[in-house]
Amino acid sequence: MHQPRIGVAVWIKSVKQARQLRKYGLVHYVSKQMKYAVIYVDQENVDTAMSQIGNLGFVERVERSEKPFIPLEYHKVEKESQPQDDSIGI
Repeated sequence: MHQPRIGVAVWIKSVKQARQLRKYGLVHYVSKQMKYAVIYVDQENVDTAMSQIGNLGFVERVERSEKPFIPLEYHKVEKESQPQDDSIGI
């Protein structure tokens, strides 16, 4: 079955240790230049995984993705038509 997952951004001190993040979730991307990794964690275990990842020595910062909480459906707002003033003022 499909497990709902959420993305977690992890800033790391060295890219060599990024391999250790595999036990917490699916490592989707690792940036060597900017020294961060994006991993996907099960949504029900995200709080415990984030606290465990934050306690690792090579981790600087951990952030949760806000994408699941942002509404993706937008409604078009109709403008109220204002009467146009045809007088030029000359």
